[in-house]
Amino acid sequence: MDSALTLIGLPIALGVIMLGLGLGLTIADFRRVAQHPRAAVIALVCQVLVLPAICFCLVLAFDLAPELAVGMMLLAASPGGTTANLYSHLFGGHVALNITLTAINSVLAVFTLPILVNLSAAYFLPDGRSLGLQFDKVVQVFAIVLVPVAIGTLIRARLPHVAERLNRPVRILSVVVLVAVIAGAVLGERENIADYFVAVGLAVLAFNLLSLAIGYGVPRLAGVDRSAATAAGFEIGIHNSTLAITIALSPALLDSTQMAIPGAVYGIVMFFTAAAFGYLVTRVRTRSAATSTP
Repeated sequence: MDSALTLIGLPIALGVIMLGLGLGLTIADFRRVAQHPRAAVIALVCQVLVLPAICFCLVLAFDLAPELAVGMMLLAASPGGTTANLYSHLFGGHVALNITLTAINSVLAVFTLPILVNLSAAYFLPDGRSLGLQFDKVVQVFAIVLVPVAIGTLIRARLPHVAERLNRPVRILSVVVLVAVIAGAVLGERENIADYFVAVGLAVLAFNLLSLAIGYGVPRLAGVDRSAATAAGFEIGIHNSTLAITIALSPALLDSTQMAIPGAVYGIVMFFTAAAFGYLVTRVRTRSAATSTP
């Protein structure tokens, strides 16, 4: 874990990922929350408070190993990502609301993620030892995560044509670097991967399914329209596993391959569960429209 690839590659990958997010954001994205205040508030409460509580209960119910338990909580603390926006677009969600929630969640995570991870470490790890992601490193996380987002947003605002030209290359570069780093970590732990998947797979699946159900069901119970509820479902149900993996593997932050396992498994599972969820939501919407048509 102390190779040059992880020491240099991971911070660069995370910075580039956040820069790519910023290149796709505008100040207007943050203002859109005013257009759907109920959906946005409900989604943010579910994301920041409800899901970590549910994840904590699942971790206890499945009796996960300490490092895997902390990795699950790290995943729960991670915001939604661009994949949520894509699925929302494909299945009729309110994409503008997705973008707004992604932006706000990304900013909130800078503060909430270190708190939740350290509380989890104090509870699950032997002797309540703290992690590399300590409170005195919040500034470091802030710099690595939020500063590139701010730079990307500024470029988008001042030089939109430059932002459009950079958007695709930046995304490709971040994927290439991240895949190289993760591949190196996986090869180093290849003898244990199957055991990790068995150990955390069911917990990850349960968390993913509950996240999707809560993200869609709670807004609907509160009277939010189906399009906004679909957007909230994807935003809450599809966490940014890339961010969780990067933070877990980075020697400057958590430096733990085991803590990255839940995020890695989740990153595979979510593609299938999100597609199934989108199909079900679309069926329900179509059936409802057919019933209401005279």
